[in-house]
Amino acid sequence: MSERTRVRTGGTTTRAILAGPGGAKEAAVFVHGNPGSADDWERYVDAAGELGRAVALDLPDFGETSAPRGFRHTSDGYAEWLGGALDTLGVRRAHLVLHDFGGPIGLTWAVSAPERVASVTLIDTGVLPGYRWHRMARIWRTPVLGELFQATTSRWAFRTVIGRTEPQGLPRSFLDQMYDHYDRRTRRAVLRLYRATDDPNGMSSAVIDAFRSRDVPALVIWGEDDAYLPDAYAERQRDAFPRAEVNVLPGSGHWPFVDAAAEVERLLTRFLARVAAPSGPAQARPAQVR
Repeated sequence: MSERTRVRTGGTTTRAILAGPGGAKEAAVFVHGNPGSADDWERYVDAAGELGRAVALDLPDFGETSAPRGFRHTSDGYAEWLGGALDTLGVRRAHLVLHDFGGPIGLTWAVSAPERVASVTLIDTGVLPGYRWHRMARIWRTPVLGELFQATTSRWAFRTVIGRTEPQGLPRSFLDQMYDHYDRRTRRAVLRLYRATDDPNGMSSAVIDAFRSRDVPALVIWGEDDAYLPDAYAERQRDAFPRAEVNVLPGSGHWPFVDAAAEVERLLTRFLARVAAPSGPAQARPAQVR
């Protein structure tokens, strides 16, 4: 079973969900998107923890974690913070599990430390050559309009805007959990992050160059009816990861780990069981975790 704790790293104290042997140097590392938090991954941290070490963290200004003073709300800033958090936890090799904006963040870190990437699982995210921002992102990127939109997004509006794009809908409990964390701090962070990212596919060529020849194991899971990132991008992940296992899930949307949870868990655990090194017996957790 996973445990919830706090980790002091990168000038802040982040909420963490941990499972498996705490001292293992190799771990499945789950990076959430927007809107999201470590809560998105609890089921999967539990499942991955049966195979080895597993870690999910709130990114700064998401979930229940505040960013430190001077934090850069950019892919580079978040990637640097993620790398520092992994160092704090003693994770030397990561099986990255990425969703939504967790993709650019996780892949930016991966390009900076390719030798530390044991595998990559991309869930409706990845290299996006030729991609143009979706409608919501264009609103967030527009000064004044983005602020007005964020200020007037009620719980009902949040459920409605997200729910109408999802082919099966999403459980109210999941939507309410996301909204509960979507406070003023997070709304400001979203505007800063999207406005700092002029080119949504800017990392694509760097990731392709860094990983195409490295033969890094990769799993791709994509909702066939993703309204934000078209499923045609699922196959494009082989540009960077030529031997990627690609799975497009019929009737699933942007959050397949919610609307097709059993299938995503099956695919992920089967993949991790194949590529992860044996972790050995459980060890004490690092002193920084509390």
